[in-house]
Amino acid sequence: MDIENYNELLTETERKHSPKQLFLAGNNELLYFKRRVSVVGSRKASKEGLIRAKIISKALVKHDIIVVSGLAAGIDTMAHITAIESGGHTIAVLGTPLSKAYPKQNSNLLEIIKKDHLAISQFPEGYPSQPKNFPIRNRTMALISDATIIIEAGEKSGTRHQGWEALRLGREVYILENVANDPNITWAKEMMDYGAQSLSRENIDLILEDIPYLTSKLEDAF
Repeated sequence: MDIENYNELLTETERKHSPKQLFLAGNNELLYFKRRVSVVGSRKASKEGLIRAKIISKALVKHDIIVVSGLAAGIDTMAHITAIESGGHTIAVLGTPLSKAYPKQNSNLLEIIKKDHLAISQFPEGYPSQPKNFPIRNRTMALISDATIIIEAGEKSGTRHQGWEALRLGREVYILENVANDPNITWAKEMMDYGAQSLSRENIDLILEDIPYLTSKLEDAF
């Protein structure tokens, strides 16, 4: 997809981090309406992390928010499946071409998303799978989302890329309370110094109600 018009709508910071092209499969209207929130976290998620991802994704659907994630194992997979099973919508932002699921176990999930929801990639068919694709993917995921919620991530987790990209773009970032308060995780405190907020059971409904529609100006771009 040619996104020259799209780039004209971006701020200088957004333009710097925007992809040169996007490939879409599914319901493109999911980029035209409603707020979108990324749910991200560890591929090797804990049982508790998966439960939290399910709770958060259900809450997003309840608040009529589209769930965005990266189709990775763990937290991402739970976010997509929960959104679908809860009667909501989901967008998968891939680090691979649209024809390839990573991990392969998510091939069926990807086909469901392409049929009834939306899959996005900035990588053309035949583009090699490389580790660097996934941080690049996180930039795009942050760009199309009004906010990012970090469910679970260790000190060296790649999930950090998503949080920092969102903050650079002026998007809201929320870190689950248990992660924000973990003394062994330094990046969470650093992000909160730059404006990220702690998300808890007590404040989740208020926060989700108040998430601003920051990407509304992008509606005419796609």
